[in-house]
Amino acid sequence: MEKVILSAENLTKIYSKKSSANNSVLALNKLNLKVKQGEIFGLLGPNGAGKTTFINILGGLVEKTSGKVDVWGFDLDKNPRQVKASIGIVPQEVNLDAFFSPRKLLELQAGLFGVKEKDRITDLILKMVSLDKQANSYARSLSGGMKRRLLIAKAMVHQPPLLVLDEPSAGVDVELRQNLWKNVSELNQIGVTIILTTHNLYEAQDMCNRIGIINKGNLVALDSTSKLLDRIETKKIKFKVRNLDQFDKIELNGVKFYKNGTQIIASYDKNKFKFDQVINAVKKSAEIVDISTEDGDLEDIFLKLTNR
Repeated sequence: MEKVILSAENLTKIYSKKSSANNSVLALNKLNLKVKQGEIFGLLGPNGAGKTTFINILGGLVEKTSGKVDVWGFDLDKNPRQVKASIGIVPQEVNLDAFFSPRKLLELQAGLFGVKEKDRITDLILKMVSLDKQANSYARSLSGGMKRRLLIAKAMVHQPPLLVLDEPSAGVDVELRQNLWKNVSELNQIGVTIILTTHNLYEAQDMCNRIGIINKGNLVALDSTSKLLDRIETKKIKFKVRNLDQFDKIELNGVKFYKNGTQIIASYDKNKFKFDQVINAVKKSAEIVDISTEDGDLEDIFLKLTNR
């Protein structure tokens, strides 16, 4: 039986707004979820969905209104210090002292967590996040991707079994993003459980074993990535056409047509329309040069569940 490393039961957070006529905001509404040991769990949702509130509750920055949170066998209400010691949180913002080296930053962080010098694994962590060669450089001299990896290293100094990554690839270019995900995968392979929030749905689709989707404080989906993808009913056909002069005349009730460069893309419910119906609708107004098809992806599920 797989061990549950984190569970939230009926987790609710209501923010009070004294200066507003509507004097309260429901950020989390009886949230129930469990994260299993050893998995990469994706927590998705639009801005304002409640993801950051959830992470801040875990980190002790926000006090929950009601419900129960259990991390690594510790109750958040009864054992808050043990819960904090069981979690490493990597924030969105890069908050590093520009004049400290990675080694000094990790040593300082370890001291703040009360890790004795003989128990520190600073050099090992630097190697794990591929910063061993920059160990003694100023943090200000590091690239954006290196700074992101250093944030992960800071969260690992007390060797927590659970690592929370809040939008770790924000503002990182393609190559650095690939290196970042390589590091995350390697951490997961040595036993670190990871909760990942991201707006990049393709990343979530590639990285996560299971995914929970939050919208307006409510958990609207929670399943394995493969089962979520099985729920997709959307199919897309991409038409490369000779010209787009008659695009506005293409019509088939229930099918969405839109332009992308020199292509026409049709998106439709594969249970309601046949392939040739869509092709015939395009042929009436455009000369088709090439056709390719694809099933929908996690983005389609996300948009459907969040009504976007």
